[in-house]
Amino acid sequence: MAARPPRFVFFVVFCITIGGLLFGYDTGVISGALVVIKDEWDLNSTQQEFIVGGTTLGAIVGGLFSGYFADRWGRRTITFLSSVVFILGALIMAFSKHYSVLIGGRVVVGLAVGAASMVVPIYIGELAPKEFRGRLVTLNVLAITGGQLIAYLVSWGLADVHDGWRWMFAISAFPAAIQLCCLPWLPESPRVLIQRGQDERAHTILQRIYGNKVPESTVDDELESMRRSMRTETAASYRDLLRTVNFKPLIVACMLQLMQQFSGFNTAMYYSATILKMAGFSSTKSATQFSIAIAATNMLMTIVAISIIDRFGRRKLLLISFTGMIIGLALLGIAFIFIVGLVKITKDTCGEYIKCGACALDDRCNWSPGSMVCAPKSSTLYTDLTDNCEPVNGRDKAGTWLALASLIFYVALYAVGLGNVPWLVQSEIFAQGIRSRAGSIATATNWVSNFIVSVTFLTMTLHITASGTFWLYAGILLLGLVFVFFMVPETKGLKLEDVQKLFAGTGLPYRRRAVSRKNSQSSSVVGSRSTSGEITNTQLLRGSQE
Repeated sequence: MAARPPRFVFFVVFCITIGGLLFGYDTGVISGALVVIKDEWDLNSTQQEFIVGGTTLGAIVGGLFSGYFADRWGRRTITFLSSVVFILGALIMAFSKHYSVLIGGRVVVGLAVGAASMVVPIYIGELAPKEFRGRLVTLNVLAITGGQLIAYLVSWGLADVHDGWRWMFAISAFPAAIQLCCLPWLPESPRVLIQRGQDERAHTILQRIYGNKVPESTVDDELESMRRSMRTETAASYRDLLRTVNFKPLIVACMLQLMQQFSGFNTAMYYSATILKMAGFSSTKSATQFSIAIAATNMLMTIVAISIIDRFGRRKLLLISFTGMIIGLALLGIAFIFIVGLVKITKDTCGEYIKCGACALDDRCNWSPGSMVCAPKSSTLYTDLTDNCEPVNGRDKAGTWLALASLIFYVALYAVGLGNVPWLVQSEIFAQGIRSRAGSIATATNWVSNFIVSVTFLTMTLHITASGTFWLYAGILLLGLVFVFFMVPETKGLKLEDVQKLFAGTGLPYRRRAVSRKNSQSSSVVGSRSTSGEITNTQLLRGSQE
């Protein structure tokens, strides 16, 4: 195999991952826009949560149903439809005059985000040579983080512009238009073409994917492997996901997606400007500037993940990522004790708050820096009321910088593993006949979890304190670490047709990784055929209950 994929593969991946860029931009731009919209439309915390959650609600629907249509219409068609919906949603949000219209636009964009988040990893995974699959699928996560970074830069640049938040939303239409222009040159997945009986087109695409330096016999062997897989498969339905051999990988995929969201990361991205204002960064613009640093960390560490994921493996990166994130969240909770204190934001009157951070979290209250008291927003006794919190002593300053440092550390460890591995593993562990359907359920799990977290974060900070919220996320990650250790196998270097064998039979999946890799290496020899001891794809789809 060549040292790097042909240029054609990079072109295809670039075009497909524009969907990831849009995914990242539309989920990231709300952080900066929300700070402005909240003041302009005088929104309470619940209304803010539903603006954030609108995209997530749409993504649940888009992710859940796109798998079914990706099987019927192909990966390329779903990519086209998601681009069109991205543009429509961007225009609705940009021209919205009322809260309900803005929510509607966020839901429309969410449909596209959900479809893109499901189809892009599968699309790339089915096109990528196995030696480069980890890096190429993770390029989609790089595009997501790049989209989030662009969103923060745009938010920072437009923070003081009249109606700047409308431009923040409108800009997302341009990458979608670029993707539409690329679509005529995008091939369909070879596996989808073989399902349709278009073997010659599939062979041509495989030749372009592997390049001229690879012997044609290798391409023929890959095509034959896919044909054997298709011949042994029968039409799959959602009911087949309940069969043991399919249910195991479904549990792994869904749990990884659930942990990705219950880690609280996307909440940290959505509300990063708000969190940093709570942490003492005095203005909307300065908080947004530090949000850019957080998004840049996410993107840079994703690049690190791309460079090591096919060498270190998926499982090891997950274990490192979970451990580091737990540490980061624990430190973030400690930092907020210095800033806000262990105070529930449920006081009867504003005057009961003794710290600016706690005062600023209550929708009814603002802080008077001159008098060092918390007062109702409507109060006329103080002329310097604000929701910005300047550190006033060494303790507050230490807490402020500890919050920023721990947040960046947490984001860095997320980007190395939990931010990308769930999408990669999801694209690898299912048999061809159920891959899209299973992927849609795992994607919907991600977005349902995302919705729950995004609409409860601010409320939880009010009732169990900011520190308690971060420690709750850390506790969930600790459970996730145990799950990964016992249930997630290593899939690096395996053909897609071989990965599913990790979940066949009894025992924990991760204990079968070495045997399966040995089988995969022997099956990659040109002209090799399945042995009687191998598990067929019919068994993978129709496996008996254990």
